Amino acid sequence: MSELNHRAPQAPLRTLADIHAFEHEPGSQQLAADTTYDVLRQAAARHPQRTALRFVLSGAADAPEFCFSYQHLLDGVTQAANAFHHAGIAPGKAVALLLPNLPETHFALWGAQAAGIASPLNPLLEAEHLASLVEATRAEVLVTLAAQPEGDLWHKALAVIERCPSIRTVLVVDLDAYVAPAARAGLQALRAKAPLPQRPGVEVLSFSAALATQPADRLVSGRVIRPDDLCAYFHTGGTTGLPKIAVHTHLNEAFVAAMLQALEPDPHVVLCGLPLFHVNGALVTGLGAFHGGWEVVLLTPQGYRGPGVMARFWHLVERFGATSFSAVPTIFAGLAALPHDGADITSLRHAFCGAAPLPAEVARQFEAHAGIPLCEGYGLTEAACISAVNPPGFGRRPGSVGLRLPHQRLQAWKLDADGQASEPCAAGEVGVIGVSGPNVFPGYLRESDNRGIWLSPGWLNTGDLGYLDQDGFVHLTGRAKDLIIRGGHNIDPAMVEDALLRHPAVALAAAVGQPDEHAGELPVAYVTLKPGASIDSAALLAAARELVPERAAVPARIEILPQMALTAVGKVAKAELRLRAAEHVLGQLLTQHGLAATVRMVADAARGSVARLRCPGHEAGRAQALLERFPYPVELVIGTETP
Repeated sequence: MSELNHRAPQAPLRTLADIHAFEHEPGSQQLAADTTYDVLRQAAARHPQRTALRFVLSGAADAPEFCFSYQHLLDGVTQAANAFHHAGIAPGKAVALLLPNLPETHFALWGAQAAGIASPLNPLLEAEHLASLVEATRAEVLVTLAAQPEGDLWHKALAVIERCPSIRTVLVVDLDAYVAPAARAGLQALRAKAPLPQRPGVEVLSFSAALATQPADRLVSGRVIRPDDLCAYFHTGGTTGLPKIAVHTHLNEAFVAAMLQALEPDPHVVLCGLPLFHVNGALVTGLGAFHGGWEVVLLTPQGYRGPGVMARFWHLVERFGATSFSAVPTIFAGLAALPHDGADITSLRHAFCGAAPLPAEVARQFEAHAGIPLCEGYGLTEAACISAVNPPGFGRRPGSVGLRLPHQRLQAWKLDADGQASEPCAAGEVGVIGVSGPNVFPGYLRESDNRGIWLSPGWLNTGDLGYLDQDGFVHLTGRAKDLIIRGGHNIDPAMVEDALLRHPAVALAAAVGQPDEHAGELPVAYVTLKPGASIDSAALLAAARELVPERAAVPARIEILPQMALTAVGKVAKAELRLRAAEHVLGQLLTQHGLAATVRMVADAARGSVARLRCPGHEAGRAQALLERFPYPVELVIGTETP
């Protein structure tokens, strides 16, 4: 059996040589806990009364906090597992989790893995997308939030339940324990009036009541969990198109938790503001933190989006004595411009950035403002979130996402004509990044999604381009699908984005390829401005001609947005921006030819980007012929209303 070793390495892992030495230390290849349930069980055995979770409903200075010890966490997880077992969940059966960030979300997430398979869902997805995910996983239990005065999560849940006959049990989480008695009475009255599922055979139960009836000292199923048992379905992607569903094993997640502690053995108080349906929130500021006995502070149900969190972030650091946190570049860009306002943030040691490429200018501004290193890392859902990271506490190598994890291989590969790995790239030579190791998933749930994902047996094609330098540090040069290809010339969008971010008025910048009849694609940029800044697109474009170092990469157009299109975890939603860029070009073409036709670009799960054309019948032939100059399927609707 593999055993997760919770012993720290003999020396800090600052270099590739340190990682090699650690890999050969006695016991470093053995894991004392190779399932997620055992990670929690052993953490509770080591320090049962230490605080595992701290939770606040808002970022307000007087917001009460609620604490859960490691024993309390394990008890809640065990009771949740037993409640799911009572509802018919067994190995191979899924529990859908449609929840914000709550202590109960951790109980449900790890309890579902102990009983069967957890399937966390993004609450910001439309009900139709959520139902498609539930149908794909055949989840039999849904855990969701009770009706609230604000928000539509309960109504989304009802729509999912009606569409998905596999769901037989609904466990409802309430916030009663976290609010004052007067507010509690109001929530209870609201729940009493809330509609219930209309489909026969669906049982609706209180999550807390269901847990209270279950023992906390054992799994009543008697299940012996194996490392290669499936434990989670994490969906990937943003808010358009049907996401892929990545399958995790217990070993995938337990391994990453162990390697996080090997990299960062010292105790921490870590702030969690990323959503728990995402692998970063669940594994970095979740299971990985629990493995190390850290304290995790859940910053409101909405995370960084919660009331008062960003506005009072530095005061929250002071209040909780936070030593680290994990976020995405858009969060760091906001924090770099947020005054400390007298807050004492000396407890902070460093911060972690992942989930999206970190612009160099954002890193520079944040580090100068916060006075701590920003450790950029690299990973993907398909490799349990982490594959490389800059050594915590020792600064970062500019332009690099760090060193590979111990016991995981990472290599830049040359590909043959069939997309298979032909030979490793030399140091400094750009290729497709592949990863192989205990954190790499077995595949996607839908078999059709597995085409082309393996470079060779055991080697996952990440889809990212990059190289390893002479010291083994990983440098990303672009995402294969994000490259802008102008007349056969590859343009890295980061070159454009970094240049625009150097302009004092620009807060966020994103560059994408805009379709062009002659060049294939042209670079265009979308930006948001800093508070109080005033500049127009023409002036920004003039500045870009001076700032962007490569003439071919100068944007053909810059559009200033009131707010950037973001995914639920704060990544720039480039898929939406590509649709916006295509819609602009196609709409302009129709107008130039004097047509009343309108076009809207939409994402289709089966066909990709689709041009939805609406026009009077007499214009249909001309309009369709114009749009067919571009590589998008055209969906024709006769009429003159806006599509």
